[in-house]
Amino acid sequence: MPRPAAATPDQIRSTVLAMLAEAGDATPATGARFRQLVSVRKLRARLGAGDPATLARALNAIEAEVVRSGLAEIAMPGIPPDIAEQMRALWQAAVTVQLDDVVRLKAEAQQAIAVADAARTDAELRVELLRQEVTELRSALTARDAELADLRAQNTSVRERCAALDAALQDRQAQLDTVAAERAGLDRTHAKALADAQHRYEALSKQLLQETAHQREAVKKEHEQFASQLKFAERRLAVLEGERDRLEGELAHERGTRQQAVGEALALKAVNASQHAQLDELMRIMSAIDAPRRAPVASTGLATARRTKATPKSGAATRAKKS
Repeated sequence: MPRPAAATPDQIRSTVLAMLAEAGDATPATGARFRQLVSVRKLRARLGAGDPATLARALNAIEAEVVRSGLAEIAMPGIPPDIAEQMRALWQAAVTVQLDDVVRLKAEAQQAIAVADAARTDAELRVELLRQEVTELRSALTARDAELADLRAQNTSVRERCAALDAALQDRQAQLDTVAAERAGLDRTHAKALADAQHRYEALSKQLLQETAHQREAVKKEHEQFASQLKFAERRLAVLEGERDRLEGELAHERGTRQQAVGEALALKAVNASQHAQLDELMRIMSAIDAPRRAPVASTGLATARRTKATPKSGAATRAKKS
């Protein structure tokens, strides 16, 4: 994109004419005088800015117009001298008007420069204030940038944590869905098992009630049978107790009889012992008296007497054993 011109062609033209008018030449300037009064450097310094190449092209055009085409150096055949003099006067009048315009423009330019200087001073003050504000804003902006960086770091960590929490939440949600599905399956299985158990319980309850009724009937029958058997046993026990009492009475009688028989046997034994002692004494005495005369006959008779006495003794002992 081409660089914009600092001054328009009209401004350049008016500035060059002003510089020529300030020189005070009454006649149009020659080429040497024009280049002495107006140059690219002077024109650029007067304008304050501008492209040297553009200014040079503009000066060449103005020089061709002012110098080469000037009325003083143009030789036009057939122009009367009075007309040439009038043209010269017209030229001088135009230059005078141009000088007046240049002076007026210069005064306006000086006033505009003063106003511009005041505005520049005010602008510089404002710029200084703005610089201070910009410095403060830059400090605040630096602090805000640091705070923003910290907040961004915290936001990044929070986002990462949120992402981790979202992933964990999704995992937990998947686990929860799985557990809910398993729980639903377990609930259905439990409900089915509970219904089956309830059905079995009702069936077993009915069966138990029936068996309980049968057992009650059986127990009732057994109780009646046991009651009849108990009555029979009580009667049998009463009979046995009577038989026992009778046997105890007979046993007591037999014991009394045995004791009496034992007493009698003992008494007979004592009597028999005393009789034997007396007999032995008598036989001893008789043996002592009759020994010389009848020893053989006495021996025979003594043996016979002993056998006779021993027979009743053995019969008593046999009765004692039986008793």
